[in-house]
Amino acid sequence: MNRWLALIDRRTRFWIYPGPFELECGAVLPEVRVAYRTWGDPDPEMTNVVLVCHALTGSADVDRWWAGMLGPGRALDPERDYIICSNVLGSCYGTTGPLSPRPGSREPWGPDFPPVTIRDMVRLQAALLEYLGVRRLRLVIGGSMGGMQVLEWALMYPERVEAIVPIATSGRHSAWAIALSEAQRQAIYADARWQGGRYEPEQGPEKGLAAARMMAMCLYRGPESLGRRFGRDLEPGTDRFAVESYLHHQGRKLVERFDANTYVVLTRAMDSHDLARGRGAYESVLRAIRHPALVVGISSDVLYWPDEARELARLLPNARMAELDSPHGHDAFLIETEQLGVLVAAFRLELGHYEPAERR
Repeated sequence: MNRWLALIDRRTRFWIYPGPFELECGAVLPEVRVAYRTWGDPDPEMTNVVLVCHALTGSADVDRWWAGMLGPGRALDPERDYIICSNVLGSCYGTTGPLSPRPGSREPWGPDFPPVTIRDMVRLQAALLEYLGVRRLRLVIGGSMGGMQVLEWALMYPERVEAIVPIATSGRHSAWAIALSEAQRQAIYADARWQGGRYEPEQGPEKGLAAARMMAMCLYRGPESLGRRFGRDLEPGTDRFAVESYLHHQGRKLVERFDANTYVVLTRAMDSHDLARGRGAYESVLRAIRHPALVVGISSDVLYWPDEARELARLLPNARMAELDSPHGHDAFLIETEQLGVLVAAFRLELGHYEPAERR
């Protein structure tokens, strides 16, 4: 069995898109499969649907990577909400991507998988929701690459979305973020197993992907988080810094659960992210998003700086800004779930999604 398929939760369901799926780049995927999961039950009018959008190496398994946000009495409550999360187009956790068989062959697409965009991901999500009978989303929420999808939902399907919560993200990928993505991709390309982009997914390039992850973890956690946790400590009985061991461990972990070609495809999709692309002036495009919005930035984020979140909150006409005060950098939206949950629950309470606990 493909080792990535073994990582897919047994509760995951699959849907086949009916017919070819045309991408923004003009390429056509003859068949697309979507992996998704749900929590809770829809109400009779299907008015309690919450869509969760995942980040770069995430999956449809919200209960694994956002457990602190999901559960009875939490910000995403299956007793009140019908929660849906699908694995994005181009990923390796069940939805069509570089590991999928290319048309007419058992061999995977690999590096030949066509470029996808955040808008392609959202269009496929919208088709899945239509299949599920969902016409209206009470809330769309997600962090990082998930936040990019949230913002595109508000522009692509404004009539289907009631409110949005973009977290630790931006309205367009900055030169800084693009440069960091390219440095990580070059680590993959430099791997000896890459062989000009031709390799068996089960065999590599492990070192390149591990190195890319090590770079990313420096950004996801930031100087304060790493300094507090490791300082200049050495691994017991060695002359190796503890922070080095941590980075190597994180690199190995990603290699065990992710695919290098998928990493390339999804980081390029993030680089293409620009809400104004083909729509007009950036500020005017953001001002057209009139949904109630909670924009969440992170005080120590060095990937999507807090100023980018403040800009979003300033330009979205019906938005408020909230800041997670955390030393843990970009990954704080996955770590500080208690603090984040309070912010999201308060926002939802104001929207009237549910009554205060003392009234229930």
